[in-house]
Amino acid sequence: MTRLIIAFFGMASLLHAAELHIASFNVDATPPIGSPLCNGAVKPAKEIVTPLTARGMVLLGAGQPIVLCAFDWVGIANESHDAFRQALAEAAGTSVDRVTVHTLHQHDAPGSDFATERLLAEHGMSGLYSNAEFDRAVMQRLVAAVKESLPQAQPVTHIGLGVGKVEKVASNRRILGPEGRVILQRQSSGGKNPAAREAPEGTIDPLVRLIAFWNGDKAVAVLTYYATHPQSYYGQGLVNWDFVGMARELRAEALPGVACVHFDGAGGNVAAGKYNDGAKDNRPVLAQRLADGMKLAWESQTKHAITAADVKWTVEPVSMPVRDTLIEEALLTKLKDESQKQPDRIRAARDLTFLRRTRGGHQIPLSCLQIGPARVLHMPGELFVEYQIAAQQMRPDDFIAMAAYGDYGTGYIGTEIAYGQGGYETGIVSRVAPQVEKVLMEGMRKLLEVKP
Repeated sequence: MTRLIIAFFGMASLLHAAELHIASFNVDATPPIGSPLCNGAVKPAKEIVTPLTARGMVLLGAGQPIVLCAFDWVGIANESHDAFRQALAEAAGTSVDRVTVHTLHQHDAPGSDFATERLLAEHGMSGLYSNAEFDRAVMQRLVAAVKESLPQAQPVTHIGLGVGKVEKVASNRRILGPEGRVILQRQSSGGKNPAAREAPEGTIDPLVRLIAFWNGDKAVAVLTYYATHPQSYYGQGLVNWDFVGMARELRAEALPGVACVHFDGAGGNVAAGKYNDGAKDNRPVLAQRLADGMKLAWESQTKHAITAADVKWTVEPVSMPVRDTLIEEALLTKLKDESQKQPDRIRAARDLTFLRRTRGGHQIPLSCLQIGPARVLHMPGELFVEYQIAAQQMRPDDFIAMAAYGDYGTGYIGTEIAYGQGGYETGIVSRVAPQVEKVLMEGMRKLLEVKP
């Protein structure tokens, strides 16, 4: 009898260990009035139109916890990206390589990089790029929220996978001429220009992808992924989460009790420019179109039974090739030159931080969450949409989603051919070299377990 009891409890323990649980967290990440927005490139915060949040999920039961976090910020780069991941890891009781932090890239929102802020302070420009004290306060809120969420984790018995087409939101920003070079840069409010409005959508991924977590017949959380710059209009100090945040909240209202977390996909060269002229009344229109796509994805989902044994987390650190236009002496000279424009000096500091960090041997982790038949790639920077499409083509029969805007230190990440095409992203501001395509494609193939 004793052996039977021991065997029973041993089996019960194994069954419990195989259960997957999910905890959700959500904290206020709204900057104080006067804080820099968009890395100091626009007017500082003068009014809060909507709050900003940092929110996410902790997956429990599949080895050490896995933390997924998304901010309503423009970008979290370099040292700050490391620090936020480390703080979340300690709060969740996991290792830092099992934590991923992304932003949705709204422009009426703050950015963070402790190293760049410190470098600017050394040259008399403290507090013009970011509000480091506020960033650390948000970090502590996240730590507390994650710790509080863990005892409330709910069982996950199934996941639901769905896709929905988003109509008349995304369009490629780079319009090429007959010689294969950028002849028109279609930015977020490009619809003001008739040529930009009338040009084709170009290369985009029109689908929003959805992963829902179910406890029996009760949905407890949902992740969505869609690739686009999120701007409708911005730059006047009016803090808000723009149309992507509005769409997310519309779905949250339709799904009471379900934690909704949205991630921006590889939207570096994608924006609403064809369908947006910057008019204020266009923001809710774009939001509703995205929310409609999210709703279609929800309604199309197919459910799959899931246990912790069906969850896998893999990491592939990569060394990013630095662009040869980043020269330390020239950047330092520009940073020190008080006759230079403030945005130019800030950009020089950001370039210098990335250059020093990368040449010092730092690697950026790419990661993949495999959960049943779904795989989600977590990628850095303002990634071109071609990477997202390439990942899906690597496993065309599988559900493949992507979250970009992880470590923001890279800036734009184009394809190799894009660096010879000109344009703003790869012609001017990208910090990585054309060889980046080979590096990232190889990393994605390894994470997706695809042979070259």
